[in-house]
Parts: sequence; structure tokens; C-alpha cells
Amino acid sequence: MTRKIKVCTLIAFSLASISCTQSEAPGSDKSAAPTVTDTRSHDYFSFANTDQFVTQHLGLDLVVDFENEALHGSATLQMRRIGSDATEIILDTRDITIESVSFVQTTGEMLTAEHRFGETHRVMGTPLFVEMPADIRNDEELTLRINYRTSPESTALQWLPAELTAGLEHPFLFSQSQAIHARSWIPLQDTPAVRIKYTATIHTPPELLAVMSADNDPDAARDGKYEFEMPQPIPSYLLAIAVGNIYFAPIGEDTGVYSEPELLEASAFEFADTQTMLETAEAMFGPYQWGRYDLLILPPSFPFGGMENPRLSFLTPSLLAGDRSLVSVVAHELAHSWSGNLVTNATWRDGWLNEGWTSYLEHRLMQVIYGEARADEENLLSYRELLLDFETINPAMQALAPTFEHGNPDDFQGVIHYHKGNLFLQYLEHTFGRDVFDAFIGDYFSDFAFGTINSEQFLDYLDENLLSAYPDKVSREQVKQWLYAPGLPDNALIPTSKNLDTAAEMAALWSRGEIDIADVPSSDWSPQAIRYFINSLDGDLSTERLSELDRALGLSDTSNAEIGRTWFIQVAQRQHRPAYEKLEQHLRRYGRTRLVRPVYVALARNGSDFELARELFAETRAIYHPLTNISIESSFRLLEEAGQ
Repeated sequence: MTRKIKVCTLIAFSLASISCTQSEAPGSDKSAAPTVTDTRSHDYFSFANTDQFVTQHLGLDLVVDFENEALHGSATLQMRRIGSDATEIILDTRDITIESVSFVQTTGEMLTAEHRFGETHRVMGTPLFVEMPADIRNDEELTLRINYRTSPESTALQWLPAELTAGLEHPFLFSQSQAIHARSWIPLQDTPAVRIKYTATIHTPPELLAVMSADNDPDAARDGKYEFEMPQPIPSYLLAIAVGNIYFAPIGEDTGVYSEPELLEASAFEFADTQTMLETAEAMFGPYQWGRYDLLILPPSFPFGGMENPRLSFLTPSLLAGDRSLVSVVAHELAHSWSGNLVTNATWRDGWLNEGWTSYLEHRLMQVIYGEARADEENLLSYRELLLDFETINPAMQALAPTFEHGNPDDFQGVIHYHKGNLFLQYLEHTFGRDVFDAFIGDYFSDFAFGTINSEQFLDYLDENLLSAYPDKVSREQVKQWLYAPGLPDNALIPTSKNLDTAAEMAALWSRGEIDIADVPSSDWSPQAIRYFINSLDGDLSTERLSELDRALGLSDTSNAEIGRTWFIQVAQRQHRPAYEKLEQHLRRYGRTRLVRPVYVALARNGSDFELARELFAETRAIYHPLTNISIESSFRLLEEAGQ
């Protein structure tokens, strides 16, 4: 999913290779014992009574209504009753209008069902209670049909007018179901603990194309009616849809890219290595079990770097840097085909089992395809962002598997479950050796394929299949420090990068005036090194020196979104006002939360520009996704509460 909206910075790059060990890792709390955790798999973010009923198949028949910004039609849930005395089904919804609820008998006869809404919860939405009619109370297999309509306020759906698309002629719709937003466009059991197969019939304006996280046909006729099937069971957060003026270009035998025609050529160039990534991943992690692997390039308001919707990863256009320097996001989303999509975290408390594993697999892919040096660079950048989260995240939430029953799964851990999880797995690889750990990886994905797992199950599996086989290597108690304690354990391996060390040295020399900007070999550097150089500058540089740097490196006019993000955070923090106009253009150009939220926060925290940050947000929020707006609003609120 990577990579998800976070209150703290969320990055799309993962950690890569590690090259040394430190006796004490920053951010660790050596006095804290591992927290006693709740080992139950109960999902605190779902109303669904999955201990009594479980959905096995979902059938959708939906009309895409751009004029009213709504989907309307039916959801048919084929369910199995577990509890023999259970007579009431509870589903998750948010801002959905229910028009009718019926049970479909084997004869085709419809039995109207009594239904009611429960009390609305600020985070979880509104439970839908459906009473089983007396005639079917002994049935173990049930088919429930719900006719409904979504709301323009759906947190999963963004309806873009034509003027916010690349082509400026046709509207665009896309969804974002993770973490608990599927319930705002489908009434269902919205928990990763339940995996479902699905089919869908989608009706659209005839000039537009619909695609889903299913078996898309690259040669589909544009006729306004599209049929989809997902034959493998997936969790609800991987349900996805997009509708727009979308076209397809092949990349390889099993891969291709969808986008608006204006972006198609650039997208095919940028992601040309996708087929190689897929074949490399299969060789390393086992068979790819999803058919095709295609990419969909969305409009700029897509709030994330990427979303691992099976068979069709959704990507931000901010990755179109023109030099393939940001394609680690594709490696990450592809890796989710094994960790997350194939083996899924049972609850959002166990999110590291999705994201930590995926970040580790991404690192392995980047090493093989792009080399150790680049992997080292991205590794160190990610580690530094992890340390920043340790400074701001409550220690109780710094555990990989924290105990919590409240809050919002969209914002509780920052990047910790990505990068601390990755460091944990790299520690295991380093300790047991790559060959041994690779054998464990293959068994893990095979044994839990198309299933869900929580942290305690993983701990037991690791103990049984690796720790007990090599008792002198790693103890169960050492693993529990990773899972349940804050910060990083003493045995964490700390990333290094020779290239980034050089960039930091050059930043120090230039900041002190010991070399001219012309002596900085930035033209030979990767974008990652330029970002590290910017972040390594002294804190008291004058406006004149910053302007000189900007002119020399073209920072305010960069086409690389990550360099722009890094630079404009510094611009805001340092109140470098000559670059404020370009900063505002950056905020209007991108809608990805990672690229804009930290810039707003830096403005709000610099002591002078909180009101400016508010004004800019008020002017630009209409082009952002609802989840991006929620994240920025939450950041502003936290700063206000802190008196900043």
C-alpha cells in the first residue's frame, strides 16, 4: 500500500540494504519491557459480527452517476452462517443510503428483510443491522441483496470534474478503500480478516472506460457496460474502481499501464521495467498468483504514492519524473502481491505484516534491479524518516504490534510499521543468512496463501520454523522486543550509504563557505543524494545563500516531486520567502498527501506563517482527495492543541 494517510510523514520509498550495527539505536527505550498485547484477532475498526456470519462472495451491479456524484445499484453478499443461533447480520457502512434489503432464495424468490441503522461512530461509520426472516433462520448459506446509493461525501470515492484531469474534457472517478473506506461505497464486512471473491457489472457513460482490482481486459470495447471477476479471495480494502478517459499501453507480456491519453507515453516510459520487476519477484518470492499485473496512473489528487489493488496497482502521476528515479513505489506495490494481498494482516493493529514485509521485499527487488548503491541511498533516507517519527509518535504506538482499541487506522503509526518492520526482517536475514531466510519466506507465503494472520500467529510460526531450528541465533524474547517495545532494539542494523555521506559532507562544506556551489557535483548525483544534500544544510543560511543554491540546482523548478517536497519543506521552515510563489505552485500541482501535508505543517510551525498555511489550504483543498484534506486538517488541529 504501501504504502496510507498518516498524521506523521508517510513515505513511498522503503528501506534497502544495511551495512553496519550500532550498539544502541536511536529512538529505543532500554528501560521499557515489552507491552502485554491483546492476542485476540478482533477487529476494533469493524462492526461486523464475523464470528456469526462470513461473506464468501460479493456481486456488484452499479451505475456510475457523475452528475450526482454517486454509485447506485446493488450489492449481493453470499454468506455462510457460523453461529447456529445467529439471526442478525451486522454490516459496515458509512454515508450510504439503503433503499431495500432482501434475502434471495434458491428459487429466486426475494424475501424482504427488516433492517435498521445503529449509532454512527466518528471513525467507523454506521452499522447496518439485517434481521433474517423466519423462513430462512435454519439456512447455513445465505444470499443477501442490498439496493443502495453512495453519497458525494463518501471517503473512498473522489469525483473529479473534467478541469481537474489531464485531458480537461471528461470527468474521472477513482476509489481508495484502505484502510476502512470500502464501507463508504459498498455495504459489507469491512475488515481484512474476511476475504471474498467478487464479480461486478459497472455501467458508465459510453465514452469512458471502467477498470477494477480484477481481471481487466486491455482490449475491452468502450460500450458503457463492463464485466469483472476477481476469482481469488481478497480483503475488502482491496476493492477498487476507476472510471475515466482511460487507455492502455503494453509494457511486457503480462504487464501494462492505463492512464489518460495525455500521460500514456510518459507512463509507459517511466514504468518500462515493470515486466522485469515481475519476473524478478517471481524468481525471488514464488509464483505470482494474480494473472496480469498492470498499473493505473491516476489524476494528481490521488492521495498516495501507490495502492496495491490486485492486478491493477493505482499510482500517483507525481512518479513521472522522466528518469525512472521514483519507481521504487512500483516495486513496493508489486511486492504487495505477496505480502498483503496474498498473506494479509488480520487487523490493522497488525499492519506491519503487510507494510513491513512489503518494504523488505521492495528492498530486495531494488537491490537486484537497480544495484546496491541506490538501495543503500533509499535505505538511509527511510531510516532518517523513521527516526523523525520516533520523535513524534507516542511510545506506546512505536511497537510493531501495539495494543489499541481506539483511534483511526489511517494515522496511528506513521511510517513505523513500514520501516521498523523492514529493519526487523533485515535483521532476521542478516542473523540467519539469506539462504535460510529465503527458504523461510517461501514457506511463509505458501503456508498462509490467501489467508490472514496476526502478529502472535507470526511469532509462533517464526518460533516453530526458524527460531527453534537455530536456537543460538535469535530468541523469542528478542523478537518480542521488536514486536512490542518502542524504538529500535540494541541489535538493530543501522543503514549507511557512501553516496549520501558524500552529499552530507558537501552540504557541510558549502554551508560553511569552504567550497563554491559550482564545486558541488550535483549533476553526477541521484535525486536521493540531492534530497540528502538539502536536508544536511546548516540551519542558519542566509536568504542570499539559499537563493544561490536554488538557482544553481534548479530546486524550485524541479520536475522531481520528491526533490520539490524536500526543498519546499526547507523553504517553509527557513521562511525563505523568495521561493514562496513556487512553494504555492507545488501545493497546487500535487495532491499526494506525502508531497503537500509536510509543507503545510512546516509553514504552520515556522512561527510566522500559520495563517498563510490556512489560507493556502482553503484555496487548494478543492483539488485534494478527502483523505488528504482530513490529514492536513488533523495536523493543523494537533498544532493548535500544542499551542504552535
